[in-house]
Amino acid sequence: MHTFSWRSILSWNYLLRFCVLIFGLLLYSIGIVCLYRSNFGLDPWDVLHQGISFHTPLTFGLANVAVGATLIVVCLFLKVMPGVGTIFNMLLIGLFVDAQIRLNWLPDLSHASWLVRLLVNVLGVLVVGLGTACYIAPKMGAGPRDGLMLRLHTLTKLRISIVRASIECSVLLVGYLLGGTVWIGTLIFALGIGPAVELSFGLLNKLHIPERLVPPTPVTVPLEAEDTLIQPIPENSH
Repeated sequence: MHTFSWRSILSWNYLLRFCVLIFGLLLYSIGIVCLYRSNFGLDPWDVLHQGISFHTPLTFGLANVAVGATLIVVCLFLKVMPGVGTIFNMLLIGLFVDAQIRLNWLPDLSHASWLVRLLVNVLGVLVVGLGTACYIAPKMGAGPRDGLMLRLHTLTKLRISIVRASIECSVLLVGYLLGGTVWIGTLIFALGIGPAVELSFGLLNKLHIPERLVPPTPVTVPLEAEDTLIQPIPENSH
C-alpha cells in the first residue's frame, strides 16, 4: 500500500523523481513508435494493442491506455494498490504514442529497405529499455503489466520468468489473432529487452542517478542495542 503526505509530494526530491518518471515514459513511447513505424514486428503487448485498434474505434495509443486501465482494475481485485507511477504509466505512454504518430516525426517505413527497418526496430528496443530503467528508478510504482506479473508470481509461487512468459505468450496469441503485427522484430524484442534494460540500469548506476533520486535510508541502531554493544570495561580487582 502506498502512503502519501503533502510534505513529501511538495518536496524538490519528489518533483525531481516525478520529472524523471515522465521522461522515462516519454522515452518508452518513443521506443514504441520506432517499433511501430519499422513495421518489422511489435512486442507482445503492442501486438495486442494494435489488434484491438483494428477492431474498435480506439487508436493504437488509446488501446494501450484501455488495456492498462483494465489491468489496474484487475490488480485492484487482486489487492494490489497502484502507485503514482502506475497511473501515469497507464495514461501517458499511449497518449504520447498517439501524439507522435500524429506528428509523424518518424514516417511509416513499410517501403524502406529491410536494413533500415531492422536498425530502427533495434533502436526502438534500446530506447524502450532506457525508458523502462528511467521510469523504474524513481520508485513511484510499477507499470500495470508488471504489477499483474508480480502479483500472479506471489499468488502462484511460480518463477517470475515463467509467469511473464505465460502472460506475454497469451497476449501475443490474442493480438496475433486480432491481426497485430508479428514478425522478426517481435523475436528481437523478446531477446533484446532484458539486456537493454540491464545496460540502461548499469548506465544510470554509473551516473549515480537512482541513489540521488531515492537516497538510501540510514540504518539506525536502537538505544537499547547500543547499550548492549557498548559495555563498560570492569576494573581489575587486586
